[in-house]
Amino acid sequence: MLQFATYSVLGLTYLGLALGYIPGLRMNRATIALVGSAFLIALGVLNLQEAWQAIDANTIVFLLSMMVVNTNLSYAGFFRRSLLVLLSFTRSPLGLLIVLTFASGILSAFFLNDTLALIFTPLILSLTQTLGLNPIPYLLAIAGATNIGSVATLSGNPQNILIGSFSNIPYLDFLRQLAPIALLGLVVQVGLLWLLYPDVRATRPCQQLPTGKERIFKPLFYKSLVITIGLLIAFAVGLPLAESALVAASLLLITRRIKPQRILKKVDWNLLVMFSGLFILTKVTQKLNLLQPFTHAVNSTASFLGVTVVLSNLISNVPAVLLLHPLIPREDTQYWLLLAAGSTLAGNLTLFGSVANLIVVEAAADLGYKLSFLEHLRFGLPLTLCTLLLVYLFIH
Repeated sequence: MLQFATYSVLGLTYLGLALGYIPGLRMNRATIALVGSAFLIALGVLNLQEAWQAIDANTIVFLLSMMVVNTNLSYAGFFRRSLLVLLSFTRSPLGLLIVLTFASGILSAFFLNDTLALIFTPLILSLTQTLGLNPIPYLLAIAGATNIGSVATLSGNPQNILIGSFSNIPYLDFLRQLAPIALLGLVVQVGLLWLLYPDVRATRPCQQLPTGKERIFKPLFYKSLVITIGLLIAFAVGLPLAESALVAASLLLITRRIKPQRILKKVDWNLLVMFSGLFILTKVTQKLNLLQPFTHAVNSTASFLGVTVVLSNLISNVPAVLLLHPLIPREDTQYWLLLAAGSTLAGNLTLFGSVANLIVVEAAADLGYKLSFLEHLRFGLPLTLCTLLLVYLFIH
């Protein structure tokens, strides 16, 4: 009876994580992971101390610290100013698509992709509305580019942050291996949107682009920029990722200009709670020896990449990484890179494949624009297949 209850709770929890909700209840992935973990502790599968020890402190600290850094840059106006400066160099629909794709992708490589999706979506909707352009291809560009670009670095997205904590891969080595895939993936994305949406092929200039006169908080802007550059240098020279990010976040929190509540309320506590719950669920999965069916996946790069993509779409990329990471030896760089690239790029397959996609859809819906599942699939399916082929060719 106890065993049946344990497997039932674990199964229902992963089903809820896959759906993103529990029918009839107001629960999201964070509360599902937390409640599932609590029930498994109550059933005696783990005790509270074992559950606490299962949570990886490096990952939580790194993720929290990067959120603080991103929030300061956002309040300072860095992301909006960066995009508007780049857009000032082009006035054609095709030029806008190319600039938007590469700006989103490159910025997502160094800052959390979800942040970029959240900030850029209303800006691009406003821009396309002003210029009389169809916003859908530009929304798809944001969603796709933030996923593709984020694959390039250990700080680009939550699943890469996990892999940075679990593996021995230096920041620059990771960048050197996956940056070419990210850049080629962005080129493929532009080509697909060019094929699918004839309107974006125009090279004739639109009317003068709105430059925007958003307020830049110069002291905060320069302080955030200097500290962020210092953080990226720390990553590049091989200093510990979590400790470096924590110091940078702490320096940004020493301020006379912005209330701490404004920074801390922008931290995605849901994501941190979900991560903590997922660590506990993964520990339970290991303890019950439920990873056995996946062990065959590490016999070849193709099968491992396939399992990663399937799991990432069934239960989302972060749970997939947590489920598969115990199968990979710490020193096996090839499989860590496959896990990072496969779990991230799989997010472009469907509308529900990544948080960045959902952020774009929800933000667009709030402003009256609908991006449908099939509209996204028409773009996401070929994009995912092409980028995964690049992964296999480059890493195999």
